[in-house]
Amino acid sequence: MSTLLSMRKRGQRRLAADRAAYNVEAEGTKADLALLEELKQAEALLPKDAPRALLSIRLSVLTDDTTSPVRQELDLRILARERGCRVIGVASDLNVSATKVPPWKRKELGDWLNNRSPEFDEILFWKLDRFVRRLSDLSTMIEWSLKRGKNLVSKNDSLDLTTTAGKIMVTIIGGIAEIEAANTSTRVTSLWDYAKSQEEWLIGKPAYGYVTDEDSTGRVVLVIDPEAYKALHWARRMAVRGRSARFMVRCVKRAGLMSQGLTVVTLLRRLRNPAVLGYRVEEDKNGGQRRSKLLLGKDGKPIRVAPPIFTEEEFETLGAALDQRMKKQPPRRPGGATQFLGVLLCAGCKTNMTVQVTRNGFGTYPYLRCRNCKSGGHGAPNPERVYERLVEDVLKVLGDFPVQVRQYAEGAEARREIKRLQESIALYMKELEPGGRYTKTRFTKDQAETTLDKLIGELEAIDPETAKDRWVNVHGGKTFREHWQEGGMEAMSADLYRVGIRCEVTRTKVPGVRAPKVHLRLLIPKDVRERLVIREDDFAQAF
Repeated sequence: MSTLLSMRKRGQRRLAADRAAYNVEAEGTKADLALLEELKQAEALLPKDAPRALLSIRLSVLTDDTTSPVRQELDLRILARERGCRVIGVASDLNVSATKVPPWKRKELGDWLNNRSPEFDEILFWKLDRFVRRLSDLSTMIEWSLKRGKNLVSKNDSLDLTTTAGKIMVTIIGGIAEIEAANTSTRVTSLWDYAKSQEEWLIGKPAYGYVTDEDSTGRVVLVIDPEAYKALHWARRMAVRGRSARFMVRCVKRAGLMSQGLTVVTLLRRLRNPAVLGYRVEEDKNGGQRRSKLLLGKDGKPIRVAPPIFTEEEFETLGAALDQRMKKQPPRRPGGATQFLGVLLCAGCKTNMTVQVTRNGFGTYPYLRCRNCKSGGHGAPNPERVYERLVEDVLKVLGDFPVQVRQYAEGAEARREIKRLQESIALYMKELEPGGRYTKTRFTKDQAETTLDKLIGELEAIDPETAKDRWVNVHGGKTFREHWQEGGMEAMSADLYRVGIRCEVTRTKVPGVRAPKVHLRLLIPKDVRERLVIREDDFAQAF
């Protein structure tokens, strides 16, 4: 039985992979391919300036009741022919839920929307639910289309932004989406506020040590997770005996009681969480560290939502034991302990360099360490000096580069001007022919020739590229040196990571000297100028 199930799952995965690689020419019948060839021949007869259509095809699961990708594409190609559009591409996103994944985050359609929008004028889709299933997503796409001068057309719904009915629908949908967003926010806030004051468990993720279950009446309740109970009590006993948190982590991981990704910080947070007493808690956002605090009921007492894992006495003695071994930690930096995280790499093992802190009787010593190299001369002391040297090197190479922002430029106005000039030139050329009205007198002929030369000059002065919808890089008037001086190390770190610039750190042991010699080597991509261009995200503010 298990063999049959595994074979069925492999078959389903193979079918899913096949559908992901959908191609109408590979999956269509002879009749489908004949229709496709007929549509392509009709498309070849369209004028060069015909509107360009992008076909959007989406399917969650292929069943006998769904419209196949082949049928969707052929129907949309027929619609494109009826509208006089040239099909310039097909964005096929199969096995994708429209509820969970909005259009701009889908693999194929998202690439067209974010990077290739100058290449099309309209997006055609088979049915509205094939395109979006959330009003907020539809409202975002309509707003984006109007901003970019694009059109959305549904074959089986009344959606066409060029029609009066379509524009009315835009207004209605926009209003509904705003009301829905406001109501949703109000409902969610109200639900959480209500849930926090109740002894019953209504919503949310239980704290470590607990799982949800149903009682005899069918109510959802919190119960103790036996493995987590064992792990927490085991860790508590080791803490009371004076063991370090690092030792506790090794033990519980080796015993398989907690995940292999467990860290010291996570274990200490679990041990100090008042939720292990069975009380309701919420995140304490003060102090820059992730901590939990008790929620009090109307009577001023903690709200109990589950049986306790520790007694009050056990929890207090655990806290006291942890406080004895706790070293005073400096306040967390807003950007994290390590600056240029993901940019600074070890030259040996190629892993990220992170700040580690050693404390002893003589003081506190921060240094940069990689993850895989052995200790002993492999730490880079004084991280701030390493950052300063990196900043100096980056400014020397990239500081004078201009800050450019990629913007969308429409060519409609230039196309209209070219058309006007071409029509005027054709008119003057026709009337200057023998028998034309401008050839009746020498004066009218000279004036017409002068005007014709002027029109031809204006037409030649127009750059053909400006007649296309395109991306243009606009200089904001600043250099990256000025940009980084305003934004600080955080802005530089974000730009370097985005562009793909990395810095390898080599540490060489010096005989008789504790601190190694540190050497930095910048790795800059060849197309760094293009990568540095800031690409604004049209959908950053989307729901």
